[in-house]
Order: sequence, then C-alpha cells, then structure tokens
Amino acid sequence: MENWWFLLLEFAIALTLILMSSRQPFPGPSKRYGSVLLIIALLLLIGETGPRPTSVEVHLYVLLAYGSLGLVRGVHNMLVTREEVIVAPFAGILFSVSATAIMADQWESLTSFEEYAAFATIVVIGGCQTWLVFRGLLIGRLPLAWSKAGLVALERGQVSGPHGALECFEKSWDLEEEHLNPMAWLALERIHTFIGNDAEASHWGRRLAESGGEEAVAKEWIEAIESALGRLRPSSEEE
Repeated sequence: MENWWFLLLEFAIALTLILMSSRQPFPGPSKRYGSVLLIIALLLLIGETGPRPTSVEVHLYVLLAYGSLGLVRGVHNMLVTREEVIVAPFAGILFSVSATAIMADQWESLTSFEEYAAFATIVVIGGCQTWLVFRGLLIGRLPLAWSKAGLVALERGQVSGPHGALECFEKSWDLEEEHLNPMAWLALERIHTFIGNDAEASHWGRRLAESGGEEAVAKEWIEAIESALGRLRPSSEEE
C-alpha cells in the first residue's frame, strides 16, 4: 500500500512541474525535470504489476537520488542563473519525503545518539524545505529572466502570443528591482511602435519617461531591442 502513496506523489509532482513550467520565463528546466520524473513513475508503476512488485525501498532511494539532483540544479537555477524557481521546491519535496522515510524505517535499529542525530537532520531538512517553498513558490519573481526571455522571443520573431516578447516584457518589471523597469518599458514602447499600436506605445513611453527615460537604460539593451526589431522589419514589409 505504501508503494501506491509514493507513486501518487511521483505522478502528482511530475504533472505539476510540467503544467507549471509554462509560467516560468524559461520553461525548459522544469518541464524536462517533470518529464523525466513522469517516466520514472511510469517505470515504477510497471514494476508494481509484475510478479515481484517493486519494494518501497526502491521508491525511496530513487526519489532520494533524483531529488538530490533536482535540488542541486534547481537551487542553481533559482539563485544563480535565475531562470526558474519551481524545480528546487518540488525536488526538495522528493528529497525530504524520501530521506525522512528512510530514517524512520531504520529508527528501531539506531542508537540513542543516532536517534538524536536523525531527529536533528529531519528538523534541518524541514527548515530548508520550508525556505525553498517560501523563496521559490511564494516570493519567486524573476524580472531579469523575463527580460531575457522577452529578448529571446523577439529575436525568434515571436512578438505576441504565449511566451511572446510582449507577454514576457509585461512580466519583467518588479517593485524591488526598479532599475530593471526602464528596460521593460523601453522594450514595450519600441515593440508597440513597431506593430503600429500607437496608444500602447504612448502609454509605455510615458512609463519610461517617469523612470528616467532612455538615459536610464544601457545602450547595449537599446541596441539589442532595435537590432531584433530590425531583423523583423523586412519580413513584415513583405507581408
């Protein structure tokens, strides 16, 4: 019966990661992690249907190993590259549940000192997991990553639509990192001017002026936006 609870956890986290990946500036890392976890869950499900069902220990050590890998990569993505914020919390759930279950399974064979050490380890794991959930899922905003994603979308010629340049730049402002806001306002003003939406272009132009104007934006960023729009212009004129 315990195996089915772990299978339910694996499928739930895998599907949640895949579905939530579209809300990240760069959906690739979380979608890949969720897809691999889904494949692992399917293989373990197949193992349950065999004449010798997969033991609960197999689930625990697979989740421990895969959760550890996800934690390393997810924390790097969340704190260093700042591309996404959901792999680390969900990988932490896999790691926390499996590590706690392994220690609980071996509890009767532990000495008094080992019991105290195991309890302290569980407390530390729980505290770290709480921080990951708070830092990633509750306050995880990625304005710089959304700006990068917007520029990537613009260079690919994807101006509108899901994960298009307009959507990305509209999400790339942040009250705590106000120095990034003029970058978003300028990009939106240039894009709306390019597509002929004068009302929106005027609106974002005023926001840009309130934030310091083009002088508040690095010349390299302006050149990158205008260069990407310049590559789009010939194809739009042909149409």
